[in-house]
Amino acid sequence: MDERSKRAPHVVIEVDDVSRVTGWSHRAEQVFGASEADALGRELGEVVPLAAGSWASLLAADSEAPQVHAVVREGGPLQFEAWWQGTRDADGRRIGAAIHGHDVTARVAAHRRAALAEQMFWAVAENLDISVWALDRDGRYLFQDGKAMRAAGVAPEFFVGRVIFEAFPDIPAVEGVRRALAGELRVEEAEVLGMPWRNWYIPVPDPGEGQAAMVGISFDLGDTRRREAELQAKLDLIEKQQEVIRELSTPIIEVWDGIITLPILGLVDSVRTAEIMDNLLQAVSRLRVRYAILDLTGVEVVDTGTASHLISMIRAIGLLGAEGVLTGIHPMIAQTMVSLGVDLSHVTVHARLRDALLHCITRLGEQKRRAAAGAPAQK
Repeated sequence: MDERSKRAPHVVIEVDDVSRVTGWSHRAEQVFGASEADALGRELGEVVPLAAGSWASLLAADSEAPQVHAVVREGGPLQFEAWWQGTRDADGRRIGAAIHGHDVTARVAAHRRAALAEQMFWAVAENLDISVWALDRDGRYLFQDGKAMRAAGVAPEFFVGRVIFEAFPDIPAVEGVRRALAGELRVEEAEVLGMPWRNWYIPVPDPGEGQAAMVGISFDLGDTRRREAELQAKLDLIEKQQEVIRELSTPIIEVWDGIITLPILGLVDSVRTAEIMDNLLQAVSRLRVRYAILDLTGVEVVDTGTASHLISMIRAIGLLGAEGVLTGIHPMIAQTMVSLGVDLSHVTVHARLRDALLHCITRLGEQKRRAAAGAPAQK
Protein backbone atom coordinates (compact mmCIF):
# COMPACT_ATOMS: atom_id res chain seq x y z
CA MET A 1 0.00 0.00 0.00
CA ASP A 2 1.42 3.39 -0.97
CA GLU A 3 1.62 6.28 1.46
CA ARG A 4 -1.26 8.15 -0.18
CA SER A 5 -3.64 5.24 0.40
CA LYS A 6 -2.44 4.84 3.98
CA ARG A 7 -3.34 8.42 4.80
CA ALA A 8 -6.63 8.56 2.85
CA PRO A 9 -9.59 10.08 4.75
CA HIS A 10 -11.57 6.86 4.24
CA VAL A 11 -10.85 3.20 4.97
CA VAL A 12 -8.52 1.50 2.51
CA ILE A 13 -7.80 -2.23 2.79
CA GLU A 14 -5.82 -4.36 0.35
CA VAL A 15 -6.07 -8.16 0.25
CA ASP A 16 -4.47 -10.94 -1.77
CA ASP A 17 -6.23 -13.65 -3.79
CA VAL A 18 -7.14 -15.62 -0.62
CA SER A 19 -8.46 -12.54 1.25
CA ARG A 20 -5.36 -12.08 3.47
CA VAL A 21 -4.75 -8.47 4.45
CA THR A 22 -1.78 -6.95 2.61
CA GLY A 23 -2.55 -3.28 3.23
CA TRP A 24 -4.21 -1.45 6.13
CA SER A 25 -4.76 2.33 6.23
CA HIS A 26 -4.67 4.63 9.25
CA ARG A 27 -8.43 5.16 8.93
CA ALA A 28 -8.93 1.37 9.01
CA GLU A 29 -7.04 1.28 12.31
CA GLN A 30 -9.42 3.93 13.76
CA VAL A 31 -12.63 2.35 12.49
CA PHE A 32 -11.92 -1.31 13.29
CA GLY A 33 -9.66 -0.85 16.32
CA ALA A 34 -6.85 -3.00 14.94
CA SER A 35 -3.32 -1.76 14.21
CA GLU A 36 -1.59 -2.35 10.90
CA ALA A 37 0.73 -4.87 12.55
CA ASP A 38 -2.24 -6.82 13.95
CA ALA A 39 -4.11 -6.84 10.64
CA LEU A 40 -1.40 -7.64 8.08
CA GLY A 41 -1.24 -11.30 7.06
CA ARG A 42 -4.57 -12.24 8.67
CA GLU A 43 -7.65 -13.35 6.81
CA LEU A 44 -9.94 -10.30 6.37
CA GLY A 45 -12.89 -12.09 7.94
CA GLU A 46 -10.95 -12.40 11.20
CA VAL A 47 -10.14 -8.69 11.41
CA VAL A 48 -13.43 -7.42 9.94
CA PRO A 49 -15.97 -10.17 10.73
CA LEU A 50 -19.23 -9.81 8.82
CA ALA A 51 -22.58 -10.48 10.49
CA ALA A 52 -23.73 -12.24 7.31
CA GLY A 53 -21.87 -13.68 4.34
CA SER A 54 -18.12 -13.77 3.75
CA TRP A 55 -15.53 -11.46 2.24
CA ALA A 56 -14.29 -14.21 -0.07
CA SER A 57 -17.64 -14.46 -1.87
CA LEU A 58 -18.09 -10.68 -1.95
CA LEU A 59 -14.65 -9.98 -3.40
CA ALA A 60 -14.99 -12.59 -6.14
CA ALA A 61 -16.31 -9.81 -8.39
CA ASP A 62 -15.95 -6.04 -8.42
CA SER A 63 -18.73 -4.08 -6.70
CA GLU A 64 -20.94 -2.06 -9.01
CA ALA A 65 -22.10 0.30 -6.23
CA PRO A 66 -21.31 0.89 -2.56
CA GLN A 67 -22.84 -1.72 -0.26
CA VAL A 68 -23.48 -1.52 3.47
CA HIS A 69 -22.48 -4.55 5.53
CA ALA A 70 -22.82 -5.11 9.27
CA VAL A 71 -19.49 -5.81 10.93
CA VAL A 72 -19.58 -7.70 14.23
CA ARG A 73 -18.13 -5.81 17.19
CA GLU A 74 -18.73 -5.41 20.91
CA GLY A 75 -21.56 -3.03 21.73
CA GLY A 76 -23.45 -3.67 18.51
CA PRO A 77 -22.73 -4.01 14.78
CA LEU A 78 -20.72 -1.42 12.88
CA GLN A 79 -22.28 -0.46 9.57
CA PHE A 80 -19.53 -0.42 6.93
CA GLU A 81 -20.29 1.02 3.50
CA ALA A 82 -17.71 -0.39 1.08
CA TRP A 83 -16.89 -0.77 -2.57
CA TRP A 84 -13.96 -2.70 -4.08
CA GLN A 85 -12.07 -3.41 -7.22
CA GLY A 86 -9.90 -6.36 -8.10
CA THR A 87 -6.15 -6.02 -8.60
CA ARG A 88 -4.54 -7.94 -11.47
CA ASP A 89 -1.07 -8.94 -12.56
CA ALA A 90 0.55 -8.23 -15.90
CA ASP A 91 -1.27 -11.18 -17.44
CA GLY A 92 -4.64 -9.91 -16.22
CA ARG A 93 -5.05 -12.55 -13.56
CA ARG A 94 -6.92 -11.45 -10.42
CA ILE A 95 -4.42 -11.43 -7.55
CA GLY A 96 -6.38 -9.55 -4.92
CA ALA A 97 -8.64 -6.57 -4.29
CA ALA A 98 -8.61 -3.04 -2.91
CA ILE A 99 -11.49 -2.17 -0.58
CA HIS A 100 -12.59 1.41 0.13
CA GLY A 101 -15.25 2.38 2.62
CA HIS A 102 -16.71 4.48 5.44
CA ASP A 103 -18.18 3.86 8.89
CA VAL A 104 -21.85 4.75 8.29
CA THR A 105 -23.23 3.42 11.59
CA ALA A 106 -24.60 6.81 12.63
CA ARG A 107 -26.07 7.44 9.19
CA VAL A 108 -27.78 4.05 9.09
CA ALA A 109 -29.20 4.56 12.59
CA ALA A 110 -30.50 8.01 11.61
CA HIS A 111 -32.04 6.56 8.45
CA ARG A 112 -33.74 3.82 10.43
CA ARG A 113 -35.07 6.34 12.95
CA ALA A 114 -36.36 8.50 10.12
CA ALA A 115 -38.00 5.50 8.46
CA LEU A 116 -39.61 4.49 11.76
CA ALA A 117 -40.80 8.05 12.36
CA GLU A 118 -42.31 8.17 8.87
CA GLN A 119 -43.98 4.80 9.38
CA MET A 120 -45.44 5.96 12.70
CA PHE A 121 -46.56 9.28 11.19
CA TRP A 122 -48.49 7.65 8.38
CA ALA A 123 -49.98 5.04 10.70
CA VAL A 124 -51.42 7.90 12.77
CA ALA A 125 -52.41 10.13 9.84
CA GLU A 126 -54.11 7.31 7.95
CA ASN A 127 -56.06 5.83 10.86
CA LEU A 128 -57.02 8.70 13.20
CA ASP A 129 -59.50 11.47 12.45
CA ILE A 130 -56.80 14.10 12.11
CA SER A 131 -55.29 16.37 9.50
CA VAL A 132 -51.57 17.17 9.62
CA TRP A 133 -50.19 20.22 7.91
CA ALA A 134 -47.10 22.42 7.91
CA LEU A 135 -46.48 26.08 7.09
CA ASP A 136 -43.34 28.01 6.27
CA ARG A 137 -42.49 31.37 7.87
CA ASP A 138 -44.88 33.19 5.50
CA GLY A 139 -47.79 30.89 6.33
CA ARG A 140 -47.52 28.99 3.06
CA TYR A 141 -48.58 25.35 3.10
CA LEU A 142 -45.69 22.93 2.68
CA PHE A 143 -47.68 19.80 3.52
CA GLN A 144 -51.31 18.84 4.14
CA ASP A 145 -52.80 15.37 4.44
CA GLY A 146 -54.60 13.03 6.82
CA LYS A 147 -57.72 10.90 7.11
CA ALA A 148 -59.88 13.69 8.52
CA MET A 149 -59.04 16.10 5.71
CA ARG A 150 -59.97 13.53 3.10
CA ALA A 151 -63.20 12.85 5.00
CA ALA A 152 -63.93 16.58 4.68
CA GLY A 153 -63.65 16.24 0.90
CA VAL A 154 -60.21 17.88 0.59
CA ALA A 155 -57.61 16.02 -1.47
CA PRO A 156 -54.07 15.50 -0.13
CA GLU A 157 -51.76 18.45 -0.87
CA PHE A 158 -54.75 20.54 -2.02
CA PHE A 159 -53.58 23.61 -0.10
CA VAL A 160 -49.85 23.13 -0.71
CA GLY A 161 -48.37 26.32 -2.13
CA ARG A 162 -51.23 28.53 -0.87
CA VAL A 163 -50.94 30.96 2.03
CA ILE A 164 -53.28 30.06 4.89
CA PHE A 165 -54.25 33.69 5.51
CA GLU A 166 -55.46 33.94 1.91
CA ALA A 167 -57.11 30.51 1.88
CA PHE A 168 -59.10 31.25 5.07
CA PRO A 169 -59.32 35.05 5.33
CA ASP A 170 -62.56 35.16 7.35
CA ILE A 171 -61.81 32.54 10.00
CA PRO A 172 -60.81 33.98 13.43
CA ALA A 173 -58.65 30.90 14.13
CA VAL A 174 -55.96 32.13 11.73
CA GLU A 175 -54.98 34.68 14.38
CA GLY A 176 -53.79 31.73 16.47
CA VAL A 177 -51.72 30.62 13.49
CA ARG A 178 -50.00 34.03 13.40
CA ARG A 179 -49.13 33.70 17.07
CA ALA A 180 -47.81 30.17 16.54
CA LEU A 181 -45.61 31.37 13.68
CA ALA A 182 -44.28 33.94 16.15
CA GLY A 183 -43.28 31.09 18.48
CA GLU A 184 -46.33 30.52 20.72
CA LEU A 185 -47.79 27.03 21.16
CA ARG A 186 -51.57 27.23 20.67
CA VAL A 187 -54.54 24.89 21.11
CA GLU A 188 -57.83 26.19 19.75
CA GLU A 189 -61.19 24.98 18.47
CA ALA A 190 -62.64 26.36 15.26
CA GLU A 191 -65.27 25.71 12.61
CA VAL A 192 -63.50 25.17 9.28
CA LEU A 193 -64.83 23.64 6.05
CA GLY A 194 -68.18 23.22 7.76
CA MET A 195 -66.73 20.94 10.45
CA PRO A 196 -65.66 21.46 14.08
CA TRP A 197 -61.92 20.99 14.73
CA ARG A 198 -59.54 21.08 17.67
CA ASN A 199 -56.27 22.51 16.37
CA TRP A 200 -52.78 22.25 17.80
CA TYR A 201 -50.44 24.92 16.41
CA ILE A 202 -46.87 23.82 17.15
CA PRO A 203 -44.05 26.30 16.35
CA VAL A 204 -40.77 24.97 14.98
CA PRO A 205 -37.72 26.85 16.36
CA ASP A 206 -35.27 28.45 13.94
CA PRO A 207 -36.69 27.22 10.63
CA GLY A 208 -34.53 27.65 7.56
CA GLU A 209 -35.68 29.09 4.26
CA GLY A 210 -38.41 26.89 2.82
CA GLN A 211 -38.59 24.77 5.97
CA ALA A 212 -41.56 24.27 8.28
CA ALA A 213 -42.01 27.10 10.78
CA MET A 214 -45.18 25.59 12.26
CA VAL A 215 -46.79 22.16 12.33
CA GLY A 216 -50.55 21.95 12.65
CA ILE A 217 -52.57 18.96 13.86
CA SER A 218 -56.32 19.26 13.45
CA PHE A 219 -58.64 16.74 15.12
CA ASP A 220 -62.13 16.26 13.71
CA LEU A 221 -64.56 16.89 16.59
CA GLY A 222 -67.65 15.85 14.62
CA ASP A 223 -67.96 12.36 16.11
CA THR A 224 -66.95 13.66 19.54
CA ARG A 225 -69.65 16.34 19.46
CA ARG A 226 -72.24 13.80 18.32
CA ARG A 227 -71.25 11.39 21.08
CA GLU A 228 -71.35 14.21 23.63
CA ALA A 229 -74.85 15.18 22.44
CA GLU A 230 -75.99 11.55 22.62
CA LEU A 231 -74.48 11.17 26.08
CA GLN A 232 -76.12 14.38 27.30
CA ALA A 233 -79.46 13.21 25.93
CA LYS A 234 -79.05 9.92 27.79
CA LEU A 235 -78.09 11.75 30.99
CA ASP A 236 -81.14 14.00 30.64
CA LEU A 237 -83.34 10.95 30.13
CA ILE A 238 -81.83 9.22 33.15
CA GLU A 239 -82.40 12.34 35.25
CA LYS A 240 -86.04 12.45 34.15
CA GLN A 241 -86.41 8.75 34.88
CA GLN A 242 -84.85 9.20 38.30
CA GLU A 243 -87.23 12.05 39.01
CA VAL A 244 -90.20 9.87 38.02
CA ILE A 245 -88.85 7.02 40.16
CA ARG A 246 -88.44 9.37 43.12
CA GLU A 247 -91.99 10.58 42.68
CA LEU A 248 -93.34 7.05 42.31
CA SER A 249 -91.33 5.80 45.29
CA THR A 250 -92.83 8.51 47.52
CA PRO A 251 -96.33 9.21 46.10
CA ILE A 252 -98.38 11.63 48.15
CA ILE A 253 -102.04 10.60 47.84
CA GLU A 254 -104.98 12.74 48.94
CA VAL A 255 -107.26 9.97 50.22
CA TRP A 256 -109.86 12.20 51.87
CA ASP A 257 -110.64 15.84 52.20
CA GLY A 258 -107.91 17.09 54.53
CA ILE A 259 -106.16 13.67 54.72
CA ILE A 260 -103.10 12.58 52.73
CA THR A 261 -101.10 9.39 52.88
CA LEU A 262 -97.49 8.78 51.93
CA PRO A 263 -96.62 5.11 51.25
CA ILE A 264 -92.85 4.73 51.68
CA LEU A 265 -91.22 1.83 49.82
CA GLY A 266 -87.74 0.33 49.73
CA LEU A 267 -84.56 1.38 51.47
CA VAL A 268 -84.87 4.59 53.47
CA ASP A 269 -81.66 6.38 54.35
CA SER A 270 -81.04 9.85 55.72
CA VAL A 271 -80.73 11.46 52.26
CA ARG A 272 -83.98 10.00 50.99
CA THR A 273 -85.77 10.87 54.22
CA ALA A 274 -84.78 14.49 53.76
CA GLU A 275 -86.32 14.46 50.25
CA ILE A 276 -89.48 12.84 51.58
CA MET A 277 -89.79 15.47 54.31
CA ASP A 278 -89.43 18.32 51.83
CA ASN A 279 -92.12 16.92 49.48
CA LEU A 280 -94.43 16.04 52.34
CA LEU A 281 -94.29 19.43 54.06
CA GLN A 282 -94.94 21.21 50.76
CA ALA A 283 -98.00 19.01 50.17
CA VAL A 284 -99.29 19.64 53.73
CA SER A 285 -99.05 23.39 53.20
CA ARG A 286 -100.43 23.39 49.65
CA LEU A 287 -103.43 21.10 50.31
CA ARG A 288 -104.22 22.55 53.77
CA VAL A 289 -103.98 19.05 55.23
CA ARG A 290 -105.23 18.16 58.72
CA TYR A 291 -103.80 14.63 58.84
CA ALA A 292 -100.74 13.11 57.13
CA ILE A 293 -100.39 9.32 57.28
CA LEU A 294 -96.88 7.90 56.83
CA ASP A 295 -97.28 4.27 55.78
CA LEU A 296 -94.07 2.30 56.50
CA THR A 297 -95.46 -1.11 55.41
CA GLY A 298 -92.92 -1.34 52.53
CA VAL A 299 -89.92 -0.45 54.69
CA GLU A 300 -88.07 -3.14 56.61
CA VAL A 301 -84.90 -1.41 57.79
CA VAL A 302 -84.01 2.13 58.83
CA ASP A 303 -80.73 3.46 60.17
CA THR A 304 -80.25 5.48 63.32
CA GLY A 305 -80.43 8.80 61.54
CA THR A 306 -83.58 7.82 59.64
CA ALA A 307 -85.48 7.02 62.83
CA SER A 308 -84.68 10.49 64.15
CA HIS A 309 -85.71 12.01 60.82
CA LEU A 310 -89.10 10.28 60.95
CA ILE A 311 -89.82 11.74 64.36
CA SER A 312 -88.62 15.15 63.17
CA MET A 313 -90.96 14.81 60.21
CA ILE A 314 -93.95 14.20 62.52
CA ARG A 315 -92.99 17.27 64.57
CA ALA A 316 -92.60 19.42 61.47
CA ILE A 317 -96.06 18.36 60.30
CA GLY A 318 -97.41 19.49 63.66
CA LEU A 319 -95.82 22.92 63.25
CA LEU A 320 -97.89 23.32 60.07
CA GLY A 321 -101.12 22.68 61.98
CA ALA A 322 -101.58 19.06 60.94
CA GLU A 323 -101.19 15.74 62.72
CA GLY A 324 -98.73 13.09 61.60
CA VAL A 325 -99.75 9.45 61.89
CA LEU A 326 -97.46 6.43 61.55
CA THR A 327 -98.72 3.10 60.30
CA GLY A 328 -97.33 -0.25 59.14
CA ILE A 329 -94.20 -0.21 61.31
CA HIS A 330 -92.19 -3.38 60.68
CA PRO A 331 -91.07 -5.36 63.77
CA MET A 332 -87.39 -4.67 63.02
CA ILE A 333 -88.08 -0.94 62.81
CA ALA A 334 -89.95 -1.13 66.10
CA GLN A 335 -86.94 -2.82 67.71
CA THR A 336 -84.61 -0.14 66.29
CA MET A 337 -86.73 2.68 67.66
CA VAL A 338 -87.00 1.05 71.10
CA SER A 339 -83.25 0.39 71.26
CA LEU A 340 -82.62 4.01 70.31
CA GLY A 341 -85.02 5.24 72.95
CA VAL A 342 -87.18 7.09 70.41
CA ASP A 343 -90.10 8.78 72.17
CA LEU A 344 -93.36 7.96 70.34
CA SER A 345 -95.64 8.93 73.22
CA HIS A 346 -96.89 12.00 71.35
CA VAL A 347 -97.23 10.24 67.99
CA THR A 348 -100.35 8.44 66.80
CA VAL A 349 -99.37 4.95 65.62
CA HIS A 350 -101.60 2.31 63.97
CA ALA A 351 -100.82 -1.16 62.77
CA ARG A 352 -102.65 -0.89 59.44
CA LEU A 353 -103.36 1.86 56.98
CA ARG A 354 -107.12 1.29 57.14
CA ASP A 355 -106.98 1.76 60.93
CA ALA A 356 -105.06 5.00 60.53
CA LEU A 357 -107.47 6.24 57.86
CA LEU A 358 -110.50 5.37 60.02
CA HIS A 359 -108.88 7.23 62.93
CA CYS A 360 -108.35 10.35 60.83
CA ILE A 361 -111.82 10.32 59.26
CA THR A 362 -113.42 9.85 62.68
CA ARG A 363 -111.44 12.75 64.12
CA LEU A 364 -112.42 14.96 61.18
CA GLY A 365 -116.09 14.05 61.70
CA GLU A 366 -115.88 14.93 65.39
CA GLN A 367 -114.24 18.25 64.60
CA LYS A 368 -116.96 19.10 62.11
CA ARG A 369 -119.73 18.22 64.59
CA ARG A 370 -118.12 20.36 67.28
CA ALA A 371 -117.78 23.21 64.82
CA ALA A 372 -121.45 22.88 63.85
CA ALA A 373 -122.46 22.92 67.55
CA GLY A 374 -120.38 26.02 68.17
CA ALA A 375 -117.78 24.26 70.24
CA PRO A 376 -114.14 25.10 69.61
CA ALA A 377 -112.43 22.71 67.24
CA GLN A 378 -110.02 20.23 68.87
CA LYS A 379 -107.53 17.97 67.37
